[in-house]
Formats: sequence, structure tokens, C-alpha cells
Amino acid sequence: MSSNRFRRIALSLPGVTEGSHQGHADFRAGKRIFATLGYPDQDWGMVKLAPEQQAVLVEAEPDIFRPVPSGWGKTGSTNVRLASADEKTLKSALSLAWTNVAPKAPATSRKKKQS
Repeated sequence: MSSNRFRRIALSLPGVTEGSHQGHADFRAGKRIFATLGYPDQDWGMVKLAPEQQAVLVEAEPDIFRPVPSGWGKTGSTNVRLASADEKTLKSALSLAWTNVAPKAPATSRKKKQS
């Protein structure tokens, strides 16, 4: 998997924009970052998962996923080894991360008709 393919998959999700955070490309849903490229180097990406999601992916695919070193990893930030990731696995991880931060649609309330 190349960084360009990571970028294309991330940008294919609804409402995603690309920006920059601490010198690395980032991907946002609304104003919230759900993925980045280039940390710790160009061979890696990162997806922002819930700790439970991270545990499942790291256990299932240890050659692809690892917790980000430091406290960020304890909160679900997960490195993705680009060279080991296939498109289906990466799309699944990016979709999970996007869902975790995407703005929720406002609930519409319907008033009950009074008779």
C-alpha cells in the first residue's frame, strides 16, 4: 500500500478534507482528525480508533497495526504499516476511524399532532 493509496481511500469517505498537522498530512471529518500519514516516517500511517477497536486490529493483524508509542497509543491511536496493509483492511480501519470522529447528523424532532 502506498501513501497515495492511503490518501485516496481516506479522501473517498464522506466529507473528508486533507490538512496538515505537525508537518504531516492529516485527514479530517468535520474539524476532527481521524487519520494521518508520515509518522513516525513515510512508511507509516495512523488511524484514530477506540482502544477496543485497536486491540482487535492489533491482535488480528500484528504485521499491519500497532499502538502508537506513548500515551497516544493508549487512547487508540494506531500506526498502520503501509507496506503490509491491503486495500480491504486499510479501508475498514479508515472507515472505523472516520466513524469515530464524524459529525453526527442532528436529530430531527417531530412534534406529535395534538387532536
